[in-house]
Amino acid sequence: MAADTSAPRAPALPPRTRPWILTYHSVSDPTDDPYGITVSAERLDEQLTWLRRRGLTGVGITALLRARSAGERGLVGLTFDDGYADFVDEALPVLLAHGFGATVFVLPGRPGGSNVWDPLGPRRPLLTEEGVRTAAAAGVEIGSHGMLHRDLTTLSDDDLRRETHDSRDALRRITGHAPAGFCYPYGTADRRVAESVRDAGYVYGCALAPGSLSGPHALPRTHVSQADRGARLRAKEVRHRLRERRAAASRRGDAG
Repeated sequence: MAADTSAPRAPALPPRTRPWILTYHSVSDPTDDPYGITVSAERLDEQLTWLRRRGLTGVGITALLRARSAGERGLVGLTFDDGYADFVDEALPVLLAHGFGATVFVLPGRPGGSNVWDPLGPRRPLLTEEGVRTAAAAGVEIGSHGMLHRDLTTLSDDDLRRETHDSRDALRRITGHAPAGFCYPYGTADRRVAESVRDAGYVYGCALAPGSLSGPHALPRTHVSQADRGARLRAKEVRHRLRERRAAASRRGDAG
């Protein structure tokens, strides 16, 4: 039987609302971490435990958007950027222990490479193609982070197409399925970039703070660090809700 290479259809977001999505990167020793993007497996376990006690279940983004479209609540999106190899060894066992899902955004142009885009290091290995398949076989949603982790807003149209369209084709070859989601490297996107992602066939795109962009191809997320425990996570949740209320009020004003 031929592999299914079609992506899920885009779920419709409820009007004037965007779900809470958390952003992780590497799950390993956070001691040497000049960018504040690493959490230990122990801290990840603590953070997921806090979510469970709040009545929240972590899921991948496609599952999150489908649930929101159906009116379901009690879910939070979990994303892991860059496709570090430690996702399989460190993050995945913690996720499975909690019964949580997630989306990992990988770089098919750097299989088994390292985070050479971080000038301060430290160098961390990235997932191989086999590692990507291992994560997918465990039920993790695989999304694209582009081919090489480049600031897409600075690229020519041809290079942008390679990062968006070609990375989708590469992940389809690796996993047998076309990815539904794209994550903008550095969390940065503009309208041209978002349109390229949409035109490539992705049904959603994740940023950090997408600003004036809105819709399923510009989903905002909340960065999570080693320092985030109960009180800080609660503060970040409240901040997300307040931002969404202000954004919803602004959209209502524009519609009026």
